[in-house]
Amino acid sequence: MTAINLDKQFISEARIYSKAQSRSVPKQIEHWAKIGRIAEDNPDLTYAQIRSILLGMEDVKAGRTMEFQYAETEQIGNKNKSVK
Repeated sequence: MTAINLDKQFISEARIYSKAQSRSVPKQIEHWAKIGRIAEDNPDLTYAQIRSILLGMEDVKAGRTMEFQYAETEQIGNKNKSVK
């Protein structure tokens, strides 16, 4: 583990958010860093999208998935019709 110096105001804000999110202050800062890194690597994603992706990844790790079922469709005029 490496010690780093952070602005006192930043730590105070992290403390408030950490209590609201039931995290330790270091874990809150780690969370913000993770989100920030993902946002920088994917500037087209919103925070809501990033959050949904991370939740989905945790669902997969926990085995909370099921096979996607879809019906094939064919275009008939201006209407789609299911093919069975």
